[in-house]
Amino acid sequence: MIKLDIAEVAQRSGVPASTLRFYEEKRLIASSGRRGLRRQFDAGVLDRLALIALGRAAGFSLDEIALMFAPEGPPRIDRQMLAAKAEELDRTIRKLSAMRDGLRHAAACPAPSHMECPTFRRIVRAAASGALGARRKRTPQLPRD
Repeated sequence: MIKLDIAEVAQRSGVPASTLRFYEEKRLIASSGRRGLRRQFDAGVLDRLALIALGRAAGFSLDEIALMFAPEGPPRIDRQMLAAKAEELDRTIRKLSAMRDGLRHAAACPAPSHMECPTFRRIVRAAASGALGARRKRTPQLPRD
């Protein structure tokens, strides 16, 4: 089996050595020993790093990615987790698309003021309600006299 030292893994994968050490701490990857002071890895670590990069690009946390890796053998990728992440991405895409369309409208709107534009005012209301991003904390309403 081909052994790669940490510098070679970093160079081939584009992942800094400090991140490789962190991934090893999180048990996402495992070194197979040392040559002098340098960690050694089996060549298969490059595939594992590619899967980690794919998971991160899809928005999975390192803890979620760790659940997909068995200590030995192939990854155990939970299809329900993948479907749930795809749904989450769909929701994000819809929100971002609405925001993009609203910004384009606001940039080209012929109204004298954005606050006079019904479309822009709908966008402002949607943002205030949390529909376009992170929900804001609601403050309790005081009773009206």
